Amino acid sequence: MQRMTRISPDEGRTRMQNQHNRVIYRIYAPLYDSFMRPFTDAARRRAIALLALQPGERLLIPGVGTGLDLPTLPESIYTIATDLSPAMLRQARAKAAGGDVTFAIMDAQVLGFPDASFDAVLLNLIVSVVPDGAAAFHAAWQVLRPGGRAIIFDKFLPEGAAMSPMRRVAGSVIRRLGTDPNRRLHEVLGPDGMHTIERDEPSLLGGQYRIVLIRKPLMQQ
Repeated sequence: MQRMTRISPDEGRTRMQNQHNRVIYRIYAPLYDSFMRPFTDAARRRAIALLALQPGERLLIPGVGTGLDLPTLPESIYTIATDLSPAMLRQARAKAAGGDVTFAIMDAQVLGFPDASFDAVLLNLIVSVVPDGAAAFHAAWQVLRPGGRAIIFDKFLPEGAAMSPMRRVAGSVIRRLGTDPNRRLHEVLGPDGMHTIERDEPSLLGGQYRIVLIRKPLMQQ
């Protein structure tokens, strides 16, 4: 008799949202660059500049999307770029000419790499897209080596600000379109002491988007 695997409510919701995101981003894939490149290009370049990538380093890009970050990367590094959406990943492959990039279909919340595998992680517009932004950051943190750095470019609800009823309603609508505007940075990062924020810069839309550089301690506290 075959044993049935019980799925928790949280796992069930994550699977449903992942499936929803695959559908949404399959629709977005042919159009994404036209809308998002002009809006995000300068911020993406700033995020990559803050990472200060060095020759020979290993970079992970969970949720690479259509690969808008790839042309800005230095050629002297090795990059692994993952995404849940095969349609988005096909767009990204076309931008990798000349670079040392490996692609994989993978959930950013559950990365299939050994701990401490990467020198740097680039999290551009992904922690607001996945069902659980904190899980995505934690997964990236696990595969980042001690002393390595991660950068997040994304939108966040301002720390300490109350969420207005209008923003709550708007957020529930926007989530159906594949992204959540109402996540808070401290909830994504988790407990203090596990990381060092070296830069936290306001970016697009009057600072609703932020660019945050985070260093992993050489020894965990």
